[in-house]
Amino acid sequence: MFKKIVVGTLIVSSMAYAVSEVNVYTHRHYDADKQLFSQFEAKTGIKVNVVTAKASELLKRLEKEGAKSPADIFITADVARLHLAKERGLLQKVNSQYLVDTIPAKLRDNDGQWFALTTRARVIVYNKSKVNASELSTYEDMVNPKWKGRLLVRTGSNIYNTSFIASMIASQGREAAKKWAAGVVKNLARAPKGGDTDQIRAVAAGIGDIAFVNTYYVGRLLNSKKSADVMVGEQVGVFFPNQGAGERGAHINISGIALTKSSDKNRANAIKLMEFLVSPDAQYIFSEANSEFPVNPKVEASETLKSWGEFKADPLPLYKFGVYNEEAMKIVNEVNWK
Repeated sequence: MFKKIVVGTLIVSSMAYAVSEVNVYTHRHYDADKQLFSQFEAKTGIKVNVVTAKASELLKRLEKEGAKSPADIFITADVARLHLAKERGLLQKVNSQYLVDTIPAKLRDNDGQWFALTTRARVIVYNKSKVNASELSTYEDMVNPKWKGRLLVRTGSNIYNTSFIASMIASQGREAAKKWAAGVVKNLARAPKGGDTDQIRAVAAGIGDIAFVNTYYVGRLLNSKKSADVMVGEQVGVFFPNQGAGERGAHINISGIALTKSSDKNRANAIKLMEFLVSPDAQYIFSEANSEFPVNPKVEASETLKSWGEFKADPLPLYKFGVYNEEAMKIVNEVNWK
């Protein structure tokens, strides 16, 4: 039995343990996830109990509950949050040959404590009526003075941006990363506000000419049931930066999954769910329903994603984003990227 009680933004669970169940704390709030949990229940007979909240709230809850936490699985967006959970001792190693064989090494923790569920690329979107794709090239070129007053991006402290800066620190060093962040601030069309979808809408509205966003936000607009959303998506182009010979490739990040330190009696069920979510059938649903790139190499991306063309991804192991995230946050403050 499972009952959900809404308290503020946090969905709190009161759990009367079933014979066979798995308890999930998740930051994700998508219909695709609900669909997959239902499919897993039907396939295995294992009840999936779900607690949904912001990532920061879930992390605090896991820490407060400690060894007595009912959570078996932690799901969140961005590898930096998974790295933080690992550093705080909230996760444990997963022994699953299927996960190791299925998920590329750069998309999983080097100690086996977290694994990617999906990926998304951080790209440049541009107003098709104001910018020609030939004018775009690299992330570094975003801070070229030619884009002054034309660039849109969300707040610097957002984890998507700090993870990107962390990747620059890892590949190019701190000074280069700081110079880039300072250049972003100089080129802003307006003070950062809103999420990635807001930046895309602002580009379509002509408030800025280019924006720095994750791909799945564009995909969700294009596949929306609302004609106004689709129109916004169709007004912008998607550009994958740093595709030239010797360049780093497009920055990617993940939604990921981990086994909590407190998982004990439901550990086997939890690992079954983890394996199910990276299976071909589940990966297909993630891509089709939410415009996320599959992590299972056997699964093709959705038609929406394929319409943007193939691209070279940055080969940097994702765990390094977590290693340098604190330093990235310092840079954000130093350059006054609000």
